[in-house]
Amino acid sequence: MNFFKLKQTFEYLGYFETPENTQLIENLKQDIHQGGLIVVSGIVGSGKTTLLLHIQKELQLASQVIVSRSLSVDKEKINLGTLMTALFYDLSTKSGVKLPTQPEKRERQLLALIKKSRKPIALFVDDAHSLQTKTLVGLKRLIELVYQDGNILSVVLAGHPKLKNDLKRPVLEEIGARIRSMLMLEGIKNYQQEYIKWALIEATQKEVDWQELITEEALNFLAEKLATPLQVKQYLKQAFEQAYEVGQKLITIDVVETVLVKSLNDLEPQLIRYGYNVKILSQLLQVKPGEVRSFLNGQLSANQTQEMMDKILMAGIPLSS
Repeated sequence: MNFFKLKQTFEYLGYFETPENTQLIENLKQDIHQGGLIVVSGIVGSGKTTLLLHIQKELQLASQVIVSRSLSVDKEKINLGTLMTALFYDLSTKSGVKLPTQPEKRERQLLALIKKSRKPIALFVDDAHSLQTKTLVGLKRLIELVYQDGNILSVVLAGHPKLKNDLKRPVLEEIGARIRSMLMLEGIKNYQQEYIKWALIEATQKEVDWQELITEEALNFLAEKLATPLQVKQYLKQAFEQAYEVGQKLITIDVVETVLVKSLNDLEPQLIRYGYNVKILSQLLQVKPGEVRSFLNGQLSANQTQEMMDKILMAGIPLSS
């Protein structure tokens, strides 16, 4: 960091604003004031968590909506009880909250807390693609109970595009048909160059000109190859480390090519960014895991490969060639 005069690392740079993100936030705010289930989807690393934190801060500053979120780190085990516990803690004005263990009593006390708040409630659930179907059904029912009681509860579900695609499937019609809106976060799509420049400016000390750190050729190459804020942060960090090791003050295209993984945009990484690993694809396409691996490794015939690609596209996964 001293070598390049960096004031902070690339991991926590904050919120990068684009016109599309600004519009998404405005749409989301309007939906929150009306209540219901709201879905925000984006590929892995597109900036969902950063965007949610930004929205939550704006809502808290405006003081028109009470913001609630689950702090549980074990995402695979989050259920309706976990999320209702989060609501209890965030809505209660008393210390030492004691949650009722009996479901009926728990629901009644939670409804009383919501009514007492006299404001719309927004519950944010990150990594919502991990939620079980019964949890989604329970959230839907809770929203309906709050509405019947004359109040407003919005549940913002943020997750991989798999979440959005699953909610469109007929087997989840009970939930999908009641989604108020499905918003797609494009991240830095079409703004890769601007994001890289912004990241360099944010990370360096004021007296440093970012153009002294990277060549235009290297910047353009990164912008062409990378698609998400997560990727930019990761490979900028590696490029700076590589340049430091050889005592080079300028990030050149040779340095970037050294650290960039050749298989970055292969089929399997693309699918994982959308939330589909081998096991999930096997269940979705109703084929054996071995067949999926053969497909990903390019070991199927041309006809079999095309058939598999068609199934994936029909499932709502827009892959690049």
